[in-house]
Amino acid sequence: MTTFRVERFEFARELIVRLPEQDRRYANWPVVYILDGEEKVYVGESLNVVARLRQHLESPSKAALDRTMVVLDRTFNKSVCLDLESYLIRLLSGDGRYQVLNGNEGITDADYYGRDAYRETFEEIFEALRGSDVFTRSRRDIVNDDLFKLSPFKALTPDQATAVEDILDGLFEDLRTGSSSRIVIQGEPGTGKTVVAIYLMKLLSDIVAANVRPPVDEIAGDSPLSEFFLEGYRDLVEGFRFGLVVPQQSLRTSIKRVFKQTPGLDANMVLTPFQVGASKEGFDLLIVDETHRLKQRANQSSGIRNRQFGDINRALFGTDDPELTQLDWVEQQSTHQLFLVDAAQAVRPADLPLRAIETLTRDAELQDRRYPLTSQMRVGAGSDYVSYVRSVLSPNPPVPRQFDGYDLRHFEDLGAMRAAIRQRDDEVGLARLVAGYAWPWRSRIDKTAYDLEFDGVQLRWNSAEVDWVNSPNAPDEVGSIHTIQGYDLNYAGVIVGNDLRFDPITRRLRFDRSEYFDTKGMENNRKRNLTYSDDDVLTFVRNIYAVLLTRGMLGTYIYVCDPPLRAYLKQFFR
Repeated sequence: MTTFRVERFEFARELIVRLPEQDRRYANWPVVYILDGEEKVYVGESLNVVARLRQHLESPSKAALDRTMVVLDRTFNKSVCLDLESYLIRLLSGDGRYQVLNGNEGITDADYYGRDAYRETFEEIFEALRGSDVFTRSRRDIVNDDLFKLSPFKALTPDQATAVEDILDGLFEDLRTGSSSRIVIQGEPGTGKTVVAIYLMKLLSDIVAANVRPPVDEIAGDSPLSEFFLEGYRDLVEGFRFGLVVPQQSLRTSIKRVFKQTPGLDANMVLTPFQVGASKEGFDLLIVDETHRLKQRANQSSGIRNRQFGDINRALFGTDDPELTQLDWVEQQSTHQLFLVDAAQAVRPADLPLRAIETLTRDAELQDRRYPLTSQMRVGAGSDYVSYVRSVLSPNPPVPRQFDGYDLRHFEDLGAMRAAIRQRDDEVGLARLVAGYAWPWRSRIDKTAYDLEFDGVQLRWNSAEVDWVNSPNAPDEVGSIHTIQGYDLNYAGVIVGNDLRFDPITRRLRFDRSEYFDTKGMENNRKRNLTYSDDDVLTFVRNIYAVLLTRGMLGTYIYVCDPPLRAYLKQFFR
């Protein structure tokens, strides 16, 4: 039985002060409320909503808000309201209609008695608010969108929350003493490295802004992060210049979209490594996502980039030393750095050398500034599945096992897997086919051509290079590693091409150069006189398939082209 009701009225003093006459719970009961205007929204919870709304009337940041909605429920308590507040903030940030005025330091995900039952009520409240035009899309559409997945309004896992608090403690101590910072967050796919980066960008932005407009009543006092908004901390970041470096174009574009939608953040804060290197002004802090995808001195994507790489090296260091990398640019251009790293996700020879990542991680460890993330946020099978996949593709495979509750299937027919992925997409959305770069990209020039043709199925590579996952044609196409790295799917249908084969005599995986069509994926490095053997490239190809096989949150479907490899992998993926 529904126990809640949503009251709607103008955000006006004369109405608010008379609310207790209608219902005493307006002055003495835990409630959740929403203030919205044409473009902005604020969500809060309070035991005395009348007093709280009167405070908001005095706030300049709420001047453009003109409507109030209060969710009243006789069964609510403080824990329920904190949970509902966070739930609505997350969904509003993902819906995209409004800019959410809340900070993110108070977003919670705490358990409490009866939470499962209350979560069902939350769904009903969402639909009631959607009927009042607070939300414009269904919950399914919202949670599948990058605005939601990459939102800074996330409830952090315990290891993420510990890392954020420790990072800020260390950063502010370094700011006090004038020391530099080199911090590393290390984690496998799905542990939320990008989430932490975006969360920190929003949190720091709000701390910096608090110097201009002290928060007074805006900060959640029971949050362990609220102390960083006090004068002793925020004074240290006055005029602080910071940015988020994202090497991958597709992911960078998606994050820019999120920053554009979030008050306090700006799309211009999301940078390419080349923008960092060419900047005439230094940074106080640079946060580098996917650090393993920074580039070394090699043949870049274009002649312009090759010239620019050399120009930046000479401008920053006085020489175009081939040993200099984009990591050196970041360190030269900033006082403090935070690197998010997973060395096993390097997928091209031009990516940052493994030894550079190992040195970076070792130095952070020695300075007690390395923070491992272990909680699996993406794959429903848990962190064991990620380690399992990497072991399967290694020279030392694991004992075959199953993952209860995770939809893991091996297909003998591509058409059957394609049909299953389409069905999952109809059911829950965000189910996509992805593949290793084992077919030439003919359709890039000839739009009528097909790229993958076998088992009676004709498919094309991704027609969009940026945000392909959410593009209109994506359900009928195949995404490459360069469109999917850093993204979540509900279901991934992984096509393992003939670039990866299995030798039944040596019982080892091998790389087939004749079946690999990413020219940058096996290109020798003439700048540094490096030649990449088949075994060298095999490391990158293994990494590629490990990434593809760990994209699906709810399930992973697998089709293998090479018959011996199909037989070998079938024992591990059933």
